[in-house]
Parts: sequence; structure tokens; C-alpha cells
Amino acid sequence: MPPGKRELARIERRLIATLTDACEAAKAEIQGFTWLTHTADLNALAATLNVIWVFDTEADKNLALTDAKARLFELTATALREADIDLSPSERNVRFDSEEECQRTHGGNWRERLAQNTRGQR
Repeated sequence: MPPGKRELARIERRLIATLTDACEAAKAEIQGFTWLTHTADLNALAATLNVIWVFDTEADKNLALTDAKARLFELTATALREADIDLSPSERNVRFDSEEECQRTHGGNWRERLAQNTRGQR
């Protein structure tokens, strides 16, 4: 039986809390990292979850992908495990982006950018 609305709300709250912890750790450790978010259809979490790590500039993002990518995947894995979500982080569900690129391509409109990127992956 699929989880009900209350259970889905609990899952979402746990995920937000654990990703917030991962975000704060990354802010302290990784130059140029600014925030993270996620997108998901909670009714199909394993198939739709995307964690997006956002950096200030493309240069910061590229440096992090060279020097700290393993750490970002580790932080993601810890967050998912602590949220009781049985999903291994992979290139399919963990993405990296930058404020600079969002400004250039979507005029700084993250809602539009995330919606477009989510539709493009289905």
C-alpha cells in the first residue's frame, strides 16, 4: 500500500531537515557553495528525486566538481540515509548548478529553471 499524505509529509520534512544539515556542512567546507534544493514527486521518490547543489559562479562549481565532488555525494548520501530514503546518490539524481548560469539563461528565475530541468529529465 502506498504511503498516505501524512507519511509523505513526514518524509518531505525529514528530507528537508537532513538536506539542510548537508547544506550547512557544505557552506563551511566548500568554496563558492551557496545553497541546495531538491525536486521530487513524493509518490515516486526514487524515480524523481533530484538534489541540486548551487554555487555562486560557474568557476566555483567547476572547482568543486574537481576538488569536492566526492564530498558532495557523501553529504547527499548521509542526508538520504538519515531521512530513511533508500536511494544511492548518482549522476542521475544529484546535479550541480550556479547562480551565474541561472542568471544568464533564466534571468535569475530559479523556479522556472528547476521546472524546466525537471521536465527535461522525465
